[in-house]
Amino acid sequence: MARMPSAERRRQLTEAAIRAMARDGVAKTTTRSIAAEAGVSLSVFHYCFDSKQALIESVITTITDHSVSLVRGAIRPRATLEETVRAGFQAYWDHVRAHPDEHMLTYELTQYALRRPGFEHLARRQYELYADTYADLIDHLCRTMALRLRVPVPVLAHYLAAMTDGLTLNYLVLGDEAVWNDILDTVTAHIGGLVEGGTGERG
Repeated sequence: MARMPSAERRRQLTEAAIRAMARDGVAKTTTRSIAAEAGVSLSVFHYCFDSKQALIESVITTITDHSVSLVRGAIRPRATLEETVRAGFQAYWDHVRAHPDEHMLTYELTQYALRRPGFEHLARRQYELYADTYADLIDHLCRTMALRLRVPVPVLAHYLAAMTDGLTLNYLVLGDEAVWNDILDTVTAHIGGLVEGGTGERG
């Protein structure tokens, strides 16, 4: 087997863990099954991750990065704030529809961490990561579009993280795609109302 930098090997194992957990569930996924999914020996897995906690944290971060990278690319400044925001949410929802099992896994990871002694901090870290990600995206929009918010960035970031979390679970449970254009329009309009001068063309 060709030697691979440790960081790249960790990414390979993390992606394998995501596939295995999405298919078999978190509780049933073992280090051995992850190594098999990645096509490496068990010793390679233990060289890259010294605990299941470390693996799960890497899984949480990587799953979040999957959708965030698409959103970042989609929210380049457009003619209006509403168009910019809607493009970002559209990119996220397209990812949810394309990878429902991956998003379902995020909820399973939360429950797994909350119910397993010593893992509770991973659930907290997961939701802190969601809020931190939104804060970064909001800061980016404020800088590039010269926006002024009606609420503090941390408040808006936590609010958007909670809203997205709830809407994602709602979609995964109900699977009703017909209403999502109207929901995205509603979310976009609401966010526009939280920004001073958020409606209309950029000045």
